[in-house]
Amino acid sequence: MDEAILGLLVAPIILFIIFIAPIWLILHYRSKRRINQGLSQEEHASLHELAEKAEAMSERVKTLEAILDSEAPEWRNRA
Repeated sequence: MDEAILGLLVAPIILFIIFIAPIWLILHYRSKRRINQGLSQEEHASLHELAEKAEAMSERVKTLEAILDSEAPEWRNRA
């Protein structure tokens, strides 16, 4: 009985070692290489654009807070 179970496990293990493990390793190290390369030009441009938008939004929030502070000084305590 133990030999039958062992026989059933040998084929999937061999298939895994021959086909799946190499593909898995190739994809794993390819992704590691991409991570180590850093940002591409397109990603760098997108990051710069997002940083500019975040700065603009920060300025808007500061402006809105200043308006609220002058018109409704207790607005911060309402939460």
